[in-house]
Amino acid sequence: MLPNAIIALILFITSVNFNLRGQSDTTSNRWNISSDGSISWVIGDKIPHADHIEMSGEKISAIISYGVNAEGAFTIDRTFVWPMLRHMPHKTRNHLKRSSDWNILNTIYANGSSLSGEKVTKMTLNGLMTIKSTLKGNLEFTRTLFPSTKLPLYLERYQLQNNSDKAAFIEIPYYKNTSYTDPSIGVYGKYTIVAQSLGSGSFKLEPGESVSFGAVFKATKESENIADINLDEEENQRKTLVKQWWSNLVLETPDEVLNTTFDFAKIRGAESIYRTKGGLMHGPGGGAYYAAIWANDQAEYIGPFFPFLGYDTGNEASLNAYMHFARFMNPEYKPIPSSIIAEGEGTWHGAKDRGDGAMIAYGAARFALARGDKKVASQLWPLIEWCLEFCRRKVNEDGVVESDSDELENRFPSGDANLCTSSLYYDALISANLLGKELGKPAAQLATYKDQAKALKTAIEKHFGHQVEGYETYRYYEGNNVLRAWIAIPLTMDIFERKKGTIAALFSPRLWTEDGLATEAGKETFWDRATLYALRGVFAAGEKEKALQFLKYYSNRRLLGDHVPYAVEAYPEGNQRHLSAESGLYCRIYTEGLFGIRPTGLRSFQITPHLPDEWDKMALRKIHAFESDFDVEVKREKGKIRLTVLERKKKVFNKLLKEGQSVEIKL
Repeated sequence: MLPNAIIALILFITSVNFNLRGQSDTTSNRWNISSDGSISWVIGDKIPHADHIEMSGEKISAIISYGVNAEGAFTIDRTFVWPMLRHMPHKTRNHLKRSSDWNILNTIYANGSSLSGEKVTKMTLNGLMTIKSTLKGNLEFTRTLFPSTKLPLYLERYQLQNNSDKAAFIEIPYYKNTSYTDPSIGVYGKYTIVAQSLGSGSFKLEPGESVSFGAVFKATKESENIADINLDEEENQRKTLVKQWWSNLVLETPDEVLNTTFDFAKIRGAESIYRTKGGLMHGPGGGAYYAAIWANDQAEYIGPFFPFLGYDTGNEASLNAYMHFARFMNPEYKPIPSSIIAEGEGTWHGAKDRGDGAMIAYGAARFALARGDKKVASQLWPLIEWCLEFCRRKVNEDGVVESDSDELENRFPSGDANLCTSSLYYDALISANLLGKELGKPAAQLATYKDQAKALKTAIEKHFGHQVEGYETYRYYEGNNVLRAWIAIPLTMDIFERKKGTIAALFSPRLWTEDGLATEAGKETFWDRATLYALRGVFAAGEKEKALQFLKYYSNRRLLGDHVPYAVEAYPEGNQRHLSAESGLYCRIYTEGLFGIRPTGLRSFQITPHLPDEWDKMALRKIHAFESDFDVEVKREKGKIRLTVLERKKKVFNKLLKEGQSVEIKL
């Protein structure tokens, strides 16, 4: 028999060849990138096809299940969530939720006959959804779908155009459907739900003329009244917000797919923020998780990203999340709840301690450094300090951190102490040491954090470092003998001692699937969050060529394949919901992985650019972290890498670096 190492090498090469063919074969793509940054599906013969996408505003989220049937007609089923219209008792999913498959086409008449013969010609996504169709009688019908940015409304704009050579008489009936909820179970009493047409009437369209009208779906409390709805204004507000996200933290690489996937990730990462009575709260979404925060999604995944985007609403929501968790600090060091729900009025702790203290300390410390605001950092310091002490008290005799479960909440085994929790605690200690220096904390305390981090790194290697299925990598917990996706997490914390075996295991057929990493080798379950962590970690480890090829494959599939355009949560659970924080993790592949930015102070960062061999240059522009506005440019020059950092267009760093060299930038 062949030695395990040779078998592993053969399997790895086979895996790479298979996936690179999949990545480069774009002929199977359903969607294409347009010149304005949108993506479009020109309907061909690959029907029927159905998909779903989530779009959110501050007071509503809409999951649009859409498709084109075998006859070429458009299909739609909308699911609306009003996160702040809550029901008793305080449970995570006790929000108002309704569905509608109403199709306005069925109500319209042209020249005395109902509209018929719909053939969808093109769909476009750009933060809004646009569907173009042709109809019998040489009519063209356009739908534009989007949520309100501020109000509890979801809107659809319609345009009917006469492309025939004869006048057409169009009848658009007035439609309004109103229902009321049971006031005895509503936190705010009775809720009114309305589906209503906008712009009804009878119109004579000469050849080439068109008529615009629309529909709105809304839900309100008894005390609310939203009577005047301006469709144009609402659409422009949504477009303006998308433009704002796309105009900041701009990724420039030679790969159009990566640039565009990054742009779309900013939309989904930033839009899912809800204005609750407990303040702004970023929420995962997915029809289930709103007006609530989690120690992983909000504190660990998305919080450290928002300072880079420079989105004030995102920064406010992140700080609010950390301060909500801070409410639960206690002198007995009982665990902080995993989730704070119901606009801040309830909690969920169903999987007991998931390592939430480590998640919060890691995310809050990185957020505080990148935010660059000393006042904010001072607000967060007591929480970081408390969480670090909580983790210290959970360190076992082997020197690693115990927890009841992990972020997968007992879906898969995690033992008494898992690799994820200890890795997060390690990085939190590193960041806390750096942040504490900025805040003038006692030198002895910071030296203790540094010593604890050093000891923990040694313990992680000793306790978790293991040969698993022939790979010199990590066991996820004591007794684990099957490869797990989360073996990638030490790489994102700059723990590289086992990078060779870990990377080989991650991209082996045992873990890598057509949808990224399997949660556990041999199982069909996948969670994009693990794949996104892994890709970031492999870049950080300096294995840029491997990371790039698998990033290309993953990005192409998510942006242009059959389920688009965002990172997803899980399969088979959740039907690949577009949970929001995963899109933040996608962006961090670039900020922390490809560009290797690590906050070291309120106005400083370490950067280790990983320019792929096939690229001559790359850049991140309009970065808003560290209370600044700066660009990072990386170019190949004279066999080295030229790194240029421009703060408000003025060069603050401009030198040639060796491959893989790190430097510290002070702004």
